[in-house]
Amino acid sequence: MLPPRQMCRKHLLGEHVEIHMAAASLRLGKNLEGFLERGLLELGKLRRRHDALAAEMLRRGYRHNSPLPVVNGVRRGKVDLGKSARDLRARCKDCRELLSAS
Repeated sequence: MLPPRQMCRKHLLGEHVEIHMAAASLRLGKNLEGFLERGLLELGKLRRRHDALAAEMLRRGYRHNSPLPVVNGVRRGKVDLGKSARDLRARCKDCRELLSAS
């Protein structure tokens, strides 16, 4: 997972929403295998990632009023950091600039 400071506004806020959606899916017993197989989720790090994104949101002056509900016992998945960085560089000019600046 990329450092939140290296993400544009759209991707920072988008990942925050996706983490809430993943947590809700877990609570509802929905299958997340596709996300896990494609290296898009690290379920054991949802809380830590959420908190890092929320801290960056606050640092940028955005509001954060959505604490992550408790998600217990799931420790599967691994995000490929290199692939994530390549994907964002290819898809987003703003993220490309932030990633290049660091």
